[in-house]
Amino acid sequence: MGASEMSAIGDTLMRIVTPDMSPKQLVKAARKAHPKASKKDIARAAFFSIIANADQDIGKARNLQAFAIAERTQQSD
Repeated sequence: MGASEMSAIGDTLMRIVTPDMSPKQLVKAARKAHPKASKKDIARAAFFSIIANADQDIGKARNLQAFAIAERTQQSD
């Protein structure tokens, strides 16, 4: 996955994430806009988006951080 694709997925995540959204719902919503993205790609894009946008919307950044950490933890098991 290239940087532009990661940025696009990250932008989508920032647009769709809500406090009550489960990780499964977030992945499903992200895949509607980016059908070829894997869960790993979406988790990486979430980290990318956190870094790029943390100062703009702290609440959304925290939600993405929780999602990204949960996904990375699951993938390493």
